[in-house]
This record gives sequence, C-alpha cells and structure tokens, in this order.
Amino acid sequence: MRHDAQGTSTAPRDAGTGPLTRLRSLPLLRNVPGDLAASLVVFLVAVPLSLGIAVASGAPLVAGLIAAIVGGIVAGSVGGSAVQVSGPTASLTIIVADLVHTYGWRVTCLITMLAGVIQLGLGAFRIARAALAVSPAVIHGMLAGMGVTIALAQIHVVLGGDPPSSAMAGITELPGQLLDSHTPAVAVGALTIAVLLVWPRLPGVGRIRLLPAALVAITAATVVATLAELPVERVDLPDSLAAAWSGPLLPERADLHGVAIGALAVALVASVESLLGAIAVDRLHDGPRVNLNRELIGQGTANTVSGALGGLPVAGVIVRSTANARAGARTPLSAIMHGVWIMVFIALLATAAELVPMAALAALLVFIGAQMVNLARLRDLRRHREASVYVVALGAVVVFGLLEGVIIGFAVAILVSLRRLTRVTVLTEEFEGRWHIVVQGSLTFLGVPRVAHVLRTVPNGTHVDLDLHVDFMDHAAFESIHAWRLDHERTGGTVDIDEVHENWYERRSRQAPPADKTAPSGLSRWWAPWQMRGFDHGDPPSDLLLSGAREYHASTAGRMRSLMSRLAHRQHPKALFITCADSRVVPNVITASGPGDLFTVRNIGNLVPRHGAAQPDDSVGAAVEYAVTVLDVPSVVVCGHSNCGAMKALMERAGTPDDSELAHLGRWLGHGEASAARAGRSRLLGAPAPEAMRLLSQANVVQQLENLLTYPAVRRRYEEGRLELTGMYYDLETAEISVLDPGSGEFTPVPAAELAEAPPGPAPRPPVPPQAPPPADTDPAGSARTQDPSPAG
Repeated sequence: MRHDAQGTSTAPRDAGTGPLTRLRSLPLLRNVPGDLAASLVVFLVAVPLSLGIAVASGAPLVAGLIAAIVGGIVAGSVGGSAVQVSGPTASLTIIVADLVHTYGWRVTCLITMLAGVIQLGLGAFRIARAALAVSPAVIHGMLAGMGVTIALAQIHVVLGGDPPSSAMAGITELPGQLLDSHTPAVAVGALTIAVLLVWPRLPGVGRIRLLPAALVAITAATVVATLAELPVERVDLPDSLAAAWSGPLLPERADLHGVAIGALAVALVASVESLLGAIAVDRLHDGPRVNLNRELIGQGTANTVSGALGGLPVAGVIVRSTANARAGARTPLSAIMHGVWIMVFIALLATAAELVPMAALAALLVFIGAQMVNLARLRDLRRHREASVYVVALGAVVVFGLLEGVIIGFAVAILVSLRRLTRVTVLTEEFEGRWHIVVQGSLTFLGVPRVAHVLRTVPNGTHVDLDLHVDFMDHAAFESIHAWRLDHERTGGTVDIDEVHENWYERRSRQAPPADKTAPSGLSRWWAPWQMRGFDHGDPPSDLLLSGAREYHASTAGRMRSLMSRLAHRQHPKALFITCADSRVVPNVITASGPGDLFTVRNIGNLVPRHGAAQPDDSVGAAVEYAVTVLDVPSVVVCGHSNCGAMKALMERAGTPDDSELAHLGRWLGHGEASAARAGRSRLLGAPAPEAMRLLSQANVVQQLENLLTYPAVRRRYEEGRLELTGMYYDLETAEISVLDPGSGEFTPVPAAELAEAPPGPAPRPPVPPQAPPPADTDPAGSARTQDPSPAG
C-alpha cells in the first residue's frame, strides 16, 4: 500500500477495489482494534468524572452524561483532532455553577447553545490561533484557581455539608464544617481519596492497572458504602433521558446582558482549553496533527447540540485525551465510541450508578481540583520569570471569581511583557574626569525616570560619552536626553553621543521620521567570513581587506570611536589568551569579548616554549612576561582546537625526513614533543584519527599550562593566588567550548546559558602538578616533515 503526500493510504491500481478495501481506507477505520480498546478506557474514565462535574456545577446529574455523549460523538465526528476527547470539564464548573445559581438550569442550557454558536463563528472566520495569544501563565493560573475553588466547595460535601456560595465563603465556613462533620460521608470520601492516591503506585498488579484510578476509587467507595449500609446521600438519576430532558429557555429581558457575557465567557474558556489541549495531546501520538479551526467548529457544534439536549458545556478534556492517546487511539473513532458506550451505560446500568455515594464524587472532585494546581508548571514558569502572573491569576480567581481573575491575570501578563520590552539598563564609569554612560534596551517613557536620575548625577562642566545601545527610542526619551544635553553644555560640559544601532537621537534632532524598532544584535552576521557577506567574488586579497575596511568605517568606526578613545592611552586586559594561529579560531568571537579584554598570543599549535629551553622563543616569552608582570593580568588561558594541523604534524613526525622549506616549522614543533609524550604515542596510534587528534590537542593544552609554570613570574603569582591558569578546547565541528576541569583533569562542555552569562576571565586552577617533566628541547629540528603544508589549519 502506498501513501500520498498527505499521509493517506492509496491502494495500487491492480489491488482489490471491493467494498472491504474501500471501507478500510476510511480515516476512522485505520486503527479499529486500538481505537475500540482505547474507547473503553476513556469510557471508564468519563462516567465518574461526568457525574462529579455535574454535581459540582449544580446541574442535573444526567446533564453531565449527556454532555459526555455529545462531546464524544459530535465533537469527535466534526472536530479536527485525531485523539482529543471532549466532554464536561472541571475548568467550566465555576462558570456553570454561577450561571445555574443566577439564571436557572434551562437558561444555562441556552447559554451553552449561544457559546457553541460563538465558537462556530470563530472557527468559520479561521481565527482559532488567536486564542493561543493568551499567556499560558494566565491559563494555568486560571485552571489552578478553579481547582482551588472546586476543592474548597467539594470538601464541604465530603464533610457532609452543602457546597458554599463562593471560594472565600468556603474558606471562612470550613472550620465550622470540620467541627460538625458527618462521619459516614467523611469515611467514604477518605476511602475514595486514598484509592486515588494508592492505585497508580501499586507495584506488580499487571493489567489491572489499566483500569482508571477514578473508576476503581468510585467502585470501592460504592461497594463499601453498600455493604456497610452507610447512611449517605447517593446519586439520583431519572428513569429515562426523555423524563430528564429540560430544553433551553429564553431569559427575561433584564437578564439579556448577563446571558451574553456568560455565553462569551463559556465560549472563550472552552475554546482556549480545547485548543491548548489539542496541541498538547498531539505530542502523545504520531498521527495527523490537529486542525485548530476545524477543532473549534467541532467544539461549537458539540456545545450547540449539548445545550439543546440539556447537557453541560463541552470542551476538550486533557485527562480523557491523555488516557485515550496512551491507550492506543489514533483516530476519532475512539472518542465517538466512548460516547456510544456511555449511552449503553445509561440504558442498561443506570440502576448501578444510583448506588454511588455523593461524597465519593465530591472526593473525586477534591482530588481533581488539587491536581489542577500544578507545581511543576509553576517551577517551569519561574524559570521564565512568569510565576507572578500564575500566582496573581490563581489568587484573583479564588478571591474575585473566574472572569475577574482572568482579566486581572491578563493585565499582569501585559505589564510583565511591557516591563521586559521596555527594560532599560544604565551603566556609568568615571575615569580622569571623563564620564562614560551606556544606555541599553528599549528607551521609552517608562525608562525615562531611571535614565534621567543617572544623568542628573553627572557633575557640571565634565565631558560625557553617552552610548545609546537601544533598539527603540520614543519621543519622551528623546526630549529628556536632549534637554539634559542642552543644560549640560550650557554649564560648560561637553556631550558626545554615540548610537550603536539606528540613529534614533540623530534622526529626532534633524526632525526626520523615526525608524522602526531595530534588532539589538548589531550588524547581521558580523562574525561571518567575507564570502558569506557578499565580499568574496574572486577579488584579490588586498581588495577584500579594503572592502572590509570600508564596511568597518561605514558601519562600525563611528560607533567605536568613543570606546577606542578611552582605550587609546591605556589597556587593562582581563586575560592573556594563548591560542593557535588557525584562521578558523577567532578568540574575541568564541569568548564574546571586545577591544581591551584579551591580550592575545597566537602561534602554530598554541605552544609555550619552556623557560630556559635550549632553543627558546623570545616572542612568546616576552608576551608572557609583559602580560603577567607589566599588565598584571589575573588569568592566563591556553586554548586548543580540533582538527589542528600542528597536532597532526606532531603525530606524523616520527621517522619523517627533514624538509628545508619547513625547517622553521620543524624546529618550532619540537616544543610540542612533550605533548605527544603526555598523550602517549601508542595510545594515539591505536585510536581513530579524530579521537587521536582530540586527545593530543587536549593533552597539548595541559602541557602548555605546565610550561607556563616554568616562568618565574608566572610561578610566583600562581602560588600567591594572584594568577589563575585555564585550559580551553574549541571543537570546530560543533562550535562549542570545553574547559579543563580541575578535579577530573577532563575537558567538560560549557552549557550555552553559562557562556551567555559568564564572561571570560579567571577560572578554577587546572590540575597542574608542581613538578613539571623534563623540557622537551632535544634536537627539535629533527624530522619535521609533514604532509600538511598548513599545520595551523
């Protein structure tokens, strides 16, 4: 059987084309055994949950079962998700309970119908993805707030009382309810919760664990209450669906406004939960992805039918959907059949349902409400600095109600986003009477007070270098800076403004139209080679250099002028950086450093000849002594890299004749013989070529750190704790850096987050032994022949 581009099965032309073949090609019949098995699992989950949600909503119990049937059959047939299962959901419980209390059940059915019509309109206009613009922190905070509210209300039922009118009333009335609890109801509720907690954790129960915990808990509580003849309130179902039907009723004229708001609230909450749930459950299967607009139309159709039949509002339920996917469902047939099984249950087993204690259903809802407060989700939001939105939305839903809580949570989410988008950082530095101020971020009226406060601290008559490293500047920010500049220059001071990106200040000064918001990352791919930026068209190298210099003058020199004028007469680098001359290794790029940060020494193989070697290298020795003694750098870094031609030449040196054209190279590589000895030539010969190169390159870094300690100035400062030695290894294939671990002596990767947060500088001391091995300075000129004419590469 072939598959077309959309993944649908197509039979070959010469295959059978009888009715059975055509029937099996239907989307709903591709996974019949798995879907039927999954539908039974979902059915067992749905029945107790539907009854419990109906209890919590103050609706007739049969309304929960009607909604489950409609959600399965209608939403499953029309919707756009392969495995999502719809039905009555706990997230709508608070809204429905308030609507039932305010307008009565029959008007609530009309509200459910209207909500479905609104969803149909949203799906028809194909704006389903707009619902995803709501912050997940608000959604999860809202769900957690509803979970707390449900748990507070139903715990009173478990204790033998009536559910309170609000969450706050539930909190204030709870102490009295605890003192006046009914023992039989409490026993049934405690047993239900105990089974819910223990059942999923039972070891070695095999296939029995496929039974949902909710069904097992309700069944256990029912059996115990029946056998013990406990005097508890039980489920009361009507004799038939026809007798239970109570269709929608038009509201009074005075209630039209409230009915409209209620319908909109039900539609929005049901839509957002269904769409987010459909996207989430897509991760659990490898079938077709959800069509959001079609799913919204399916939800709207189901709500319209459910309201007309006297059922609760319908939405995608993540608990049932997850159970469905994990049980093996891959098509909507499972959701449809779970609705059919509920119809069969009502027709044949309604009497058995009337044995279920109401306290058991209430305990089930308490457990579900507690699970809706997802602490793992809160920890995840904390990492994204959105926990405040979650907590505010949760608290507002509990204190003020669902609609008010969502509005408050949404407002807080907008404020948090505005704070991020308009965050501004102001850095100041004063040197020899010259002030340097750097403003970074988006400079809007919200950041004006912070910037103005810093500018007011600048003494009169001083020279100020103001760097505007901003991606946006509004009129209020421009006026504030411009007014300060005029005042400062009036008092005899001077102001030099450098704009790192778009010339916001300059354009406003010329009264030119402002530019759009720019990216704060500087030039696009400034670190890329010439050929990737359109320079290299076969031009001579001199032309390429001139082209690069022209770009530098056009786009960068002006922005660097203020910085370089401060560095022109002094340098205080943070590290001596010794690395290979390889053209692919760019120290300032891989360390995210700038002018004045690194005192760099580059040579073939990042070698450091030992102090007092028979053939010393005055260039490297002079750089080491100058950096440590005169510049007083606090750190020395030796950085090797993968695919190093010098290391390849070291591995191939043995028995290779001398070459007069590479005589200097041969003598120079003699300083690396100790690195090859450290790595072990036999070990290198027995390893694959890439692994051998890595081992030798990393051993070479450790060896050069030891060689550094042969210099008296380095040794003295290292032992005094004033100088730190760091080993680094740069993998060209992955563009990732590893750092020598002092404890293990191994090179460990540096996570990207740490690279972004931690600038290069002093690092822990490497495991350099106090006694270095004998210098490798014996006959370095011998056998330097290599097949690679460019060992630095």
